[in-house]
Formats: sequence, C-alpha cells, structure tokens
Amino acid sequence: MNVQGEISAQAAAPVETPLEAKTRGTIWGVGLGPGDPELMSVRADRLLRNARHVAYFRKAGRPGQARRIVEGMLRADVIEIAMEYPVTTEIPLTDPRYNALLSAFYEDCTAKLRALSDAGHEVLVLAEGDPFFYGSFMHLFTRLKGHAPLQVVPAIPGMAAAWCATGLPITWGDDVMSTLMGTLPEDELVRQMRNADALVIMKIGRNIDKVRRALRAAGRFEDAWLVEHAAMPGQSVQRLSEAEGRVTPYFSIVLVHGQGRRP
Repeated sequence: MNVQGEISAQAAAPVETPLEAKTRGTIWGVGLGPGDPELMSVRADRLLRNARHVAYFRKAGRPGQARRIVEGMLRADVIEIAMEYPVTTEIPLTDPRYNALLSAFYEDCTAKLRALSDAGHEVLVLAEGDPFFYGSFMHLFTRLKGHAPLQVVPAIPGMAAAWCATGLPITWGDDVMSTLMGTLPEDELVRQMRNADALVIMKIGRNIDKVRRALRAAGRFEDAWLVEHAAMPGQSVQRLSEAEGRVTPYFSIVLVHGQGRRP
C-alpha cells in the first residue's frame, strides 16, 4: 500500500472513545408529592415505572415514607438503594455531632450515586413533596452538581395538601405567607408569626408545645389548624386548640389562614 493509501485507511478507521468520554447516567430528583400516589405528576409516574435504579432515604429499621408511596409501581427487577440516616431526632440540631454525622452520610450517598452515574446508569432519587423544598435531596444535589448529569421533577409540596385538607383557602389578595420550621427558637417563631398574614409551620413533632406557646404569644393560637398525614392514610384535620396534650408526628403541619383582601 502506498503512503496515500495508508493515510486514507487511517482516516477511515474508527476512533476509539476515551474512557472519560463515556456517557454518564442522569441522576433524577423525583418529587412524589404529598403522599397520595394519585397526586404524583405524570412524568414522575412514567419515570418510576421504567426505572432500573431507585434510591430513597429512610430511618434505620423503617421502610421509608418515600418507598411506601411508590409501593406497587416499581418494575420487578428494580435495584433499590436505601439510604439510612445515621441520626434523625436522637440528638439535638445544635449538637456539633448532628451536622458532622449528616455531612459524612450525604458524602457517602453522593459517592455511591456518582459511581452509578459514571458507570452509565440512570438513578431516580425519591423525594417526598417537592425535591427543592426542605428535602434531603437538596444535600445530594449540591454535592453532585458539576460531577453528574442532574434533572429535577417538581411536585406538589405537602403543605398544599394540608391547607386543601382544611377546606379553607390559605391566602387572599395581598396576604403574606411565611413558612416556618418548628425547630426555630421560640422567640424567632413569635416574631415571624406576628409579621405574616398566613402561616405554615412544619417539622412539628416534639416541637408542638413550643409552637403552641409561640402562637399564643403572637395572638394566633385560636386560628391555628393541625393537619397530620396530609393526603396519606390516616389523615387528621382539627383545630390546634382541640389537640391539647396530643403527641403529633414530626411531619405534621400547623396552619393559620390569611384573611386578606377579596372582591
């Protein structure tokens, strides 16, 4: 073969793709909505029924709320990745160990998901409510950004199911709505409660007595509602004043409806 023929043969030969150019799999943060599978988006439903790898958070020894929501929806050969929190409410948020333990946990979860992505696998990470609204997926997202393809599927947040369960509009006209965490210091809760027209208070659980005191101090207690397990089996809706002494789940929601401008 002459030189010209050798050059032509080389040009026609297939170019090998370097290992680092291998297509990485997308990691999806899939919002499941407030709890009822029928309130899930069409996109989330489609992705779930076709997913090969599904990851979800849970407390050690528990099936996990996100996994419960998708029961019966996953394919038979799905590979499940249960990410078990090292701590939930066992130690206070203010304890330095709390952040240290969770940070190491999220780093470990990120490494596992990134390895799957690097191997070309798509992974669905289940998120209760909306993935970008006070959820654990956000801690993975910030660590994975720039290192793996990411997509987020939005969803109905749990608070929307809660206020619909009361049968009353949460805001009117120019109402200002504040979303507060029951984990906040009591004086900060009082300040925020006084400054807003409508209130959504999340992460109740053992914070319920503090939330009650703050609502009383802010003059909002008599207008408050307690919603447990919104859009889930066992949903309960009642005036907070009628639930004195009640032990309520961590993910309960307390609401105060706005009464603003209307035609």
